[in-house]
Amino acid sequence: MHKTNNYINKFKKLSFRKKAGIITILALLIWYLFCLPSTLFDTPYSTLVSDQKGELLGARISEDGQWRFPPTDSLPSKYKTCVIQFEDRGFQYHPGVNPFSIARAFVQNIKARKIVSGGSTITMQTVRLMRNEKRTYFEKSIELIWATRLELTYSKNSILALYASHAPMGGNVVGIDAASWRYFGHDATSLSWAEAATLAVLPNAPSLMHFGRNRDALVSKRNRLLSRLHDKQIITETDYELALSEPLPNHPHALPQLAPHLVTQIYLQQPGQHVQTTIQKSLQMQTEDVLNRWNGEFSQNGIHNLAALVVDLQSNEVLAYSGNVQFDKNKAGSQVDIIQSFRSTGSILKPFLYCAMLQEGVMLPGELLPDVPINIGGFSPKNFSLQYDGAVHADEALARSLNVPSVVSLRRYGVPKFHQFLQKVGLSSLRKSSEHYGLSLILGGAEATLWEIANGFGLMARTVSSYNSDQTYPTTEDFTFTTVSRSEKSNSSASPVFNAGAAWLTLDALTNLNRPEELDWQSIPSMRKVAWKTGTSYGFRDAWAVGVTPRYLVAVWTGNASGEGRPGLTGARTSAQVMFDLFNLLPSTGWFDVPYNELTETPICRESGLLQGAYCPESSIDTLLIPHKGLQGNTCFYHKRIHLSQDGQYQVYQQCAGERGIMPVSWFVLPPSWAWYYKQQHPDYRSLPSFSPECLSGSRGQPMQFIYPYANAKLKLPKQLDGSPGKAIFELAHHQPSATVYWHLDNEYLGETSDVHQMELSPKRGEHRVTVVDEEGNALAIDFKVE
Repeated sequence: MHKTNNYINKFKKLSFRKKAGIITILALLIWYLFCLPSTLFDTPYSTLVSDQKGELLGARISEDGQWRFPPTDSLPSKYKTCVIQFEDRGFQYHPGVNPFSIARAFVQNIKARKIVSGGSTITMQTVRLMRNEKRTYFEKSIELIWATRLELTYSKNSILALYASHAPMGGNVVGIDAASWRYFGHDATSLSWAEAATLAVLPNAPSLMHFGRNRDALVSKRNRLLSRLHDKQIITETDYELALSEPLPNHPHALPQLAPHLVTQIYLQQPGQHVQTTIQKSLQMQTEDVLNRWNGEFSQNGIHNLAALVVDLQSNEVLAYSGNVQFDKNKAGSQVDIIQSFRSTGSILKPFLYCAMLQEGVMLPGELLPDVPINIGGFSPKNFSLQYDGAVHADEALARSLNVPSVVSLRRYGVPKFHQFLQKVGLSSLRKSSEHYGLSLILGGAEATLWEIANGFGLMARTVSSYNSDQTYPTTEDFTFTTVSRSEKSNSSASPVFNAGAAWLTLDALTNLNRPEELDWQSIPSMRKVAWKTGTSYGFRDAWAVGVTPRYLVAVWTGNASGEGRPGLTGARTSAQVMFDLFNLLPSTGWFDVPYNELTETPICRESGLLQGAYCPESSIDTLLIPHKGLQGNTCFYHKRIHLSQDGQYQVYQQCAGERGIMPVSWFVLPPSWAWYYKQQHPDYRSLPSFSPECLSGSRGQPMQFIYPYANAKLKLPKQLDGSPGKAIFELAHHQPSATVYWHLDNEYLGETSDVHQMELSPKRGEHRVTVVDEEGNALAIDFKVE
């Protein structure tokens, strides 16, 4: 403290001129220390996207229209040698300024009576590129000062890299990396001696790089540098001769154009950055080849767009990303990234409903579901084939993508509940309320992206693999396509979305996909075991296919970005074929192990798919795996105990069996409307025998059921072409088709039917009632309204 006071007192005693001098020196010193800007180059850069090995996939030009790649940290040794030998041979030794070079330049300029040499070092040229100011003596002095300051802060290698990244290379090309691609068609690490020498001399006179003129001047300049390298024995005689014989490029090279939609997406999100992705370049090229080949075939039917996603489920990384085809031709919606576009889901959401119902015990894997014409509040879904099975097992209904059983299942599970479940799966595109979607949610009434759908299937597959690996459940994180650490992107859920047991059963059901309108995939020799699902939106506008194995996921969309539908545009006949071609590019894998701890073995009735009931025959019982909550499910109620005469011809009761005798049997009984369709597909189905004549008065149960119309249905009957009133065909199912049924409309007798119970009616506008009575006196009525 005492010394400080002494210094202050001495300073006070100094003259004004000395004080001003000291302050000026201090100010200049402070300015010198802080003269460099925090950001050395305030210039926009091109956006670069590379694959997992650093190979360039594509790029987007910078905001100012220059091909200026982001600065590199390292330089190829050949270029480094060339640029030092040409620009600044004392670069490694001077402090940013070379007095001898400046003196030599001064003498040369005096003799020439004009500026022919600047004497600038590489460091000074770097400063000039940073400042980008008009060249004057004052600016030269600033460059001298900044150059020394730059040397104090940055290493020689860093300064050289800055120079190489910002040096003008002719036209709108800036920097060694951009120039290497534009002029030679490869990255800077592969530069030959001739190419490195060309790029080293270009910043000195960038206008020489013109594909129509100045060729000889540039070659001469390059060769003089090569000669110097040869004279100094930096390159061998052979390298020298080869370099001299190497011609200049004849035309600019186009930059790689792989995964262009992904490149565009990264450009919009991280402009001016060099982003390394998880893409495998070779697989990306193969994927695009497959898509282009199929696009050539589909386009003959007016189907112009195709997208695909290939994912490694072990790492959750995207290996190939093809948002569309024909990007470079800029036609028919090819610029649209379909992977991120909202499209009608069709049937692609059905596996999520199946899995949700299994894991909550609402349904058993093979439970029998109705497949008959239905009408729910005016909503009348139909199967793709326009046919009905009457009743079908839930896993088969999923594999065949039947619409009616899916709608019945959704009604049972609850639309709000399923809507919430899908959002938990990751379908953030479901932004409207569940009431808006209604039961059509399961048939394409909502929109989602291929990215979301694929992530949902991927999470289901990862759930099984993760649980089998270490009894844990994965976090609900999206696929990643960049090398950003996963912890920065994860969105862990408090509870798992999928139960491993239910997910395994769902994937197992999806290996049996074999719909009647589809090709016989299992007959294809190259077929591998894949859990896959297709979807087709209303009007044949969107065709989906998603498949998973324990290691890989492939998702494909086919259609028109404009939304135009085309005949034959179904998931099975377009996207699925592409999907299996893409799977054939991938290594074969095993199959998912069974997560036994999340499943339980229990007796299941083979015919009903329900838990074993009291009257299920032992011969129809299988011991199957079901989720633990499935034990809360229904026991079989389709197998009923009935009593037959000893000859098995009639149903009887104890009190009226008489001489016919009586024996108890188990009988598989479906509701009449189910049975009417079911036995068309299952000829072995046996209808209940009629009651013996002695027991007719005591028979119970309703043997009839209307197939069409539905209770309280609203019918629209347009007039015929000849102007006559419109007609509707009413249809009835009876346990005994041969029975005679008598038809009445509003108490007016219409006629009778036998075997085929159909009646053509032409009721007037208003409310009506149809009543039917069979020969045994059983009656059934239904109300409807004609609008």
